[in-house]
Amino acid sequence: MPAEVGSRLPAFSLPDQSGKVHTAQSLLEHATTGLVIYFYPKDDTSSCTAEACGFRDELSGFESVGALVVGISPDGVKSHAKFASKYDLNFTLLADEPGSDGTPPTCAAFGVWGEKSMYGRSYMGVIRTTFLVDQTGVIRVRWDNVKVNGHVEEVRQAAAKLAGRDAGGDSASGDGTSPSKPAGTKPLKKGATKAQTKAAKQASEKKVAKKASATRASSGRASTKKATKKSAKSTGKARRKT
Repeated sequence: MPAEVGSRLPAFSLPDQSGKVHTAQSLLEHATTGLVIYFYPKDDTSSCTAEACGFRDELSGFESVGALVVGISPDGVKSHAKFASKYDLNFTLLADEPGSDGTPPTCAAFGVWGEKSMYGRSYMGVIRTTFLVDQTGVIRVRWDNVKVNGHVEEVRQAAAKLAGRDAGGDSASGDGTSPSKPAGTKPLKKGATKAQTKAAKQASEKKVAKKASATRASSGRASTKKATKKSAKSTGKARRKT
């Protein structure tokens, strides 16, 4: 049975690019909040290199939310070591070499080993797949038939969500609330452009200025009226004395 969302992480024991053996349990013990396992077809091929370099470049983002990144392919330890050295890969690559039947056991256990086709030819190989596993060993997200472009960022955001961290929303103020908006400013719709934001701000400032001007004018009229009344009263008194 393939590893599906809600099921437990299949057990495995595989060597990394330095020959050190890792088990599913030992990896979970090193993951603070989650474990990212991505399966890829072959070392040093264009798409697999782009994916690996993507995880390399975003590794600090994964580490900041307590997620451990691990890559697995049917390549051997020496191939992984060369691949990691060539591209300065700073995370674990596990070697799931095929058995006597030609099937890599861990790939098969995760359900990512299957029939593929290229140029009209069918063959068995790794179907590019990524798993996000929580600290208890339960699979929380599974990405099938992965397209490399934008994938690493999507996984990072899911890992941040699993860890309970905001993956890129509005910044919070010091008291944990969203930043306040000027009085009279209507909330903009999600995805508003800079021009729309600027226009809304100008409209708000114009509204405030207009209100202030009206207040000053009203105050001026009241002062004039009061002065006129006072003057008339003084004139009346002067006439009476005369």
